[in-house]
Amino acid sequence: MTIFLGLIIPFIGTTLGAAMVFLMKNKLNNKVEKVLLGFASGVMVAASVWSLIIPSIDMAKEQNIISWLPATIGFILGILFLLILDNIIPHLHIKSKEPEGLKSNLGKSAMMVLAVTLHNIPEGMAVGVALAGAVSGNNTITIASAIALSIGIAIQNFPEGAIISMPLKEEGNTKGKSFLYGTLSGIVEPIFGGLTIILTSLVVPILPYLLSFAAGAMIYVVVEELIPESQVGKHSNLGTLGFAFGFIIMMILDVALG
Repeated sequence: MTIFLGLIIPFIGTTLGAAMVFLMKNKLNNKVEKVLLGFASGVMVAASVWSLIIPSIDMAKEQNIISWLPATIGFILGILFLLILDNIIPHLHIKSKEPEGLKSNLGKSAMMVLAVTLHNIPEGMAVGVALAGAVSGNNTITIASAIALSIGIAIQNFPEGAIISMPLKEEGNTKGKSFLYGTLSGIVEPIFGGLTIILTSLVVPILPYLLSFAAGAMIYVVVEELIPESQVGKHSNLGTLGFAFGFIIMMILDVALG
């Protein structure tokens, strides 16, 4: 039950955020969007450090291997994994006019959903690997810290859900369709989280590598997409303030509950 709860909480965050399309009449205010993008970035960076990289290093020490080695290898592989997906999966960022990835005949709305789906993958893996570490009986990660990570991801998924559903409505989709697409963009999180738990249960010694792998994948998303989008144009300082607030919230969650 705890594992299911941990996996589903982030998806609930995305769903609630996507539901904002029914409550907001106009498009998302540019200033608000910058704050939300910065906030999501701050949460993901803090989660990468406190919930993933530090436990990876501590776990390596317990396994009597070079403490920084799994963290370094996993982090690099996580970056490369997202880099490959970024170049393969056809997607379109909300503020961009040029699609990325392989050429396809997909519509604009579908590619916008794929852009969000792409960076939900590492978030799902992060929650999954933290839960796997907690249930494996490892002293480095507790159930409380894994749930704290899940809650943190859910908090930053809320604005992400709104950021994807509102532009979809602007593209001419109905509110119901925009909500559905926004919700579906988050379904990969419990799926990849569950797959990560299964993989970790089969090969327990790779847990430190998977922790840092998820961290690398999340940092790629932050640096490649979220921070640039929060800093483009006017009022970039709002994105910076949002980042600081998100970082603090996630840090507090991890330390207080972990």
